[in-house]
Amino acid sequence: MEEQKQEESLKHLGEEEEEEEEESVSESVRDLPSDAVKELLSEGVCARCVFRLFGLQGRVYASPPSLSFLSSLSATTHQLCTLCFGILQFTYYSDDTQTPLQNQNLPLLIADTVKRLAYQFHTFSLEVSIPPIILNNDNSLRSYMKTKFGSQSWFQENLLTGCISTKDALKFSLIYPLKNLLECKSSMGNFRIRLTYTHTKASKGDQNRSDSAETCKRRKIGESNLVGEIPISKSLENDSSDGCEFLLEKANEPCHFTLFCYRTPFYFGGRYLKYSRNVSQTCWIIDDERMGEASVEEIIGGNILQACQGDGFKFHAAGREDIDVRMLGPGRPFLVEVQNARHIPSELFVKDVEKKINNMENKLVRVKNLKLVGSEGWDLMREGEAEKQKQYAALVWISRPLKDEDFQCISSHKDLKVLQRTPIRVLHRRSPLEREKIIHWMKIEAIAGSSQYFLLHLCTQAGTYIKEFVHGDLGRTYPSIGSILGCRAEILQLDVTDIKMECFLT
Repeated sequence: MEEQKQEESLKHLGEEEEEEEEESVSESVRDLPSDAVKELLSEGVCARCVFRLFGLQGRVYASPPSLSFLSSLSATTHQLCTLCFGILQFTYYSDDTQTPLQNQNLPLLIADTVKRLAYQFHTFSLEVSIPPIILNNDNSLRSYMKTKFGSQSWFQENLLTGCISTKDALKFSLIYPLKNLLECKSSMGNFRIRLTYTHTKASKGDQNRSDSAETCKRRKIGESNLVGEIPISKSLENDSSDGCEFLLEKANEPCHFTLFCYRTPFYFGGRYLKYSRNVSQTCWIIDDERMGEASVEEIIGGNILQACQGDGFKFHAAGREDIDVRMLGPGRPFLVEVQNARHIPSELFVKDVEKKINNMENKLVRVKNLKLVGSEGWDLMREGEAEKQKQYAALVWISRPLKDEDFQCISSHKDLKVLQRTPIRVLHRRSPLEREKIIHWMKIEAIAGSSQYFLLHLCTQAGTYIKEFVHGDLGRTYPSIGSILGCRAEILQLDVTDIKMECFLT
């Protein structure tokens, strides 16, 4: 009961604040210089463009009384604005119409579209793109106003305040009603509503602007006229102090309007383990034939994408292992970037996705420590990546029986420098280079009942080709296990047992 009273009190307080703000808005509109307002309206400038030319901000653009008051001063009705080409009049062409839509309830259209697309969001932000010709017209009209009204006190004050752009005026016009329709606040979050306006005269205007600049080179920046076919006023030509005409590009049709909603990417970080020797890290297709039975990318990214209801995803990992190499131990760090997700992942949501992946029947891949991270996940992945160390366990065969002294011979090598030329097996897709890598330590583990097979445990610098370090790659890697032991050596199986990086360990 007490909470209900508190909500009603807050609502009443909010309504009082809105009424006070509305009254303040009305006063600001009534205080505008009537001669200049009527002059602008007679030239086909819409009410919202008048507001922005005088530097008004905020709720005035969404205030029906203020808009009606200003419109009542105009002798013409339903005329396309000569400045904004109908953008601030909510008049436009859309993909679904052959004739222009006039004075539409644009906030309601946007709200209905957003709800239909079924996005989850707590805040929204507006992004607006308009044709450059409108900015050109703004500059031209400002020059005209300076010529005609520059000596008046209100114009001097307005110079300090500055003109509001069409983009910002449109945002003011939409944000207030959208906050009520969408029942959330407007702030720079991850959910964006993008409004794009284009016009057929845009390219023509840009060309004319270049031509005009050639003929008016002496004009100062900020006062330059932009394009035009029709003078805004006859008096302008006579009053212009620099001898160049200030022209305004007029249009007979409104802009083309498109609405697009999107969400900035979500990033999921964690570590994966790969238990199969027939699973690639990413989807691997050669000559339309799939290599391996699955990929880590598809198993992890596909499940996250489906849960988030996104448009697509990108899989990033800290290095990669070959398709026939298992990834064991604490796992390999990875990031999944989900584009344009409809659902907002909660902590419980992330745990459910991790559980779903780990409970798959085939048990090819497992995920650890999956969590939602920001774009700083990239920094975590990059930290120490170049200097990271990797540990391996390799099943090795040699051409002679293993001797007791071989154990000491191998383990005695610390921070062994190895020179590796690009391996023959990847030479078709990698540049032929020589790389110096470091084997930090290694040791042999004997296999009971076998004299020529053993497990080689080793820790190396990132980027070391382990298979080539074992067999020597026809002398392209030196030294190698074969050259150290003085016999032929072959690697039969390889596992990554640890990647020394701090990210996503817990």
